[in-house]
Amino acid sequence: MSFLVSEELSFRIPVELRYETGDPYAVQLTFHLPGDSPVTWVFGRELLIDGLGRPCGEGDVRVSPVEPDTLGEVLIRLQVGSDQAVFRASSVPLVAFLDRTDKLVPLGQEGSLADFDAHLDEALGRILAEEQSAG
Repeated sequence: MSFLVSEELSFRIPVELRYETGDPYAVQLTFHLPGDSPVTWVFGRELLIDGLGRPCGEGDVRVSPVEPDTLGEVLIRLQVGSDQAVFRASSVPLVAFLDRTDKLVPLGQEGSLADFDAHLDEALGRILAEEQSAG
């Protein structure tokens, strides 16, 4: 991605994209700015998906295509108070990343994963309780 310092100045920075099934609604972007500790932002996977095609987001994270009706590049705006950072990224790696997340947990089925985890925890709790009472 490119960190946009101003209209005339930008520089490339490495950004790590992560998705964890334990938090199926969110994506993580870790920015590695020169001279600073990495900074991780966590926000909705759907926000990133929707922002590829149209301006989306309210508050501290906003995603929008650079040019409407194209999948060329997107702007990701991150804001804390009055401070704002703007990043420009090609849509291609973002789409590939989002496709991989969809293979792990299909969009719209995040809740069923949470239900599965809850049922698994409940079943394991019963097994442990039975083992303790038998032992």
